[in-house]
Amino acid sequence: MSVHSEIKRITTHILQEMKNRGEKISCLTAYDYSMARIVDAAGVDLILVGDSASNVMAGHETTLPITLDQMIYHASSVVKGVKRALVVVDIPFGSYQGNSSEALRSAIRIMKESGAHAVKMEGGAEIKESIIRVLSAGIPVMGHLGLTPQSIYKFGTYSVRAKEDDEATKLIEDAKMLEQCGAFSVVLEKIPAALTKKVSEQLTIPTVGIGAGPDADGQILVVHDMLGINKEFKPRFLRRYADLDTIMHEAIGQYVADVKAVDFPNAKESY
Repeated sequence: MSVHSEIKRITTHILQEMKNRGEKISCLTAYDYSMARIVDAAGVDLILVGDSASNVMAGHETTLPITLDQMIYHASSVVKGVKRALVVVDIPFGSYQGNSSEALRSAIRIMKESGAHAVKMEGGAEIKESIIRVLSAGIPVMGHLGLTPQSIYKFGTYSVRAKEDDEATKLIEDAKMLEQCGAFSVVLEKIPAALTKKVSEQLTIPTVGIGAGPDADGQILVVHDMLGINKEFKPRFLRRYADLDTIMHEAIGQYVADVKAVDFPNAKESY
């Protein structure tokens, strides 16, 4: 019997078991029903409804503009297409940072209105109160440290984080704090591979890396990036597994040509 047929639904407990036995966790983003069905059926363990929807779905320059209502819309669409993967949803910028009561309200809305399984929050000690408040309601929380795109204007750059000793020390402290609070996992974005190894070894909960080397307990990419739909984004950490931009461009171009030439629809395609 295959692993896929044994496991009906991935849970936070199963992710923990995967780390314990050294099995890597596969993660991708999805933002709509059709893509989520494909990603889930292909065997991905965790699907993140990322606030990167702000970039790849809505065309914004940063993740900041997307709203809580929009995240709930994307998340509810994804949940309908998923049978196996754990679905985690980003709480968007401005919906949890300053006020733990607002954080709890935002997380409850996501869980109730989308049917998702967990939320993700960016930051460490500075949002500890919000994380504890959300966890106290029984809502699973995934942390996010390193490059935190919601804080891009504070950093002023998308370059690698935690290269200096003081920032690396704080990241380790924040990761341990997230674990102590009860987070089930933590994303490590764009940090040195050696630091990822150190954090992953010191934590009992799973780490998920993006641009963070091979030693995280799992890996995540934005699905539009790894499928080559979004060709403008070319970071060093991205591996393209397909060139859908070219495939789709050629297919649509052929459709246009066939319509113009009155080749589509033909007799077999007509009633």
